[in-house]
Amino acid sequence: MGVKYMKNKPFKTWHLVLLLAVVGFSIVYKIYRIFFWPNIQIKIADQELRVLVADTQERKIKGLGGRKSFGKYGGMIFPFSAPDKHGIVMRDMKFPIDIFWIANGKVVDIAPNVQPEHGKSEAELMVYWPRVSSTLVLEMPAGAMRKNGFKIGDIFKNLEY
Repeated sequence: MGVKYMKNKPFKTWHLVLLLAVVGFSIVYKIYRIFFWPNIQIKIADQELRVLVADTQERKIKGLGGRKSFGKYGGMIFPFSAPDKHGIVMRDMKFPIDIFWIANGKVVDIAPNVQPEHGKSEAELMVYWPRVSSTLVLEMPAGAMRKNGFKIGDIFKNLEY
């Protein structure tokens, strides 16, 4: 048996079109992922909220940083793959928030009315640590805890993470 060698075939126009389509799709998808975050509907203490989901490491690092408000969303949720004491910093934050740590669908700790830290370097930012491990962190507008009577032990429903 002999080995057949393929002769060099000329580059066809459809190869270029396919290549440009793949590159174009990749760019559009990347832009979409930057500007359009996934969101879910959750329920806590009989209140329904639509929240953004920080579902990638990049989104967890960015969080609400740089935003002027929550916009049309009631919060942002950070799902983690394993229970741990997940710390939160106010990196590039422009407004105060309430932070809720959640394990097994239940609020296990809260840091209310956490203020932005303008002008601080990354090393100088305060890290807000929960007292117990959790698998989810929820950030809501400052005052949400007091206004809605949210407390440790409240149960979340419709959590898909």
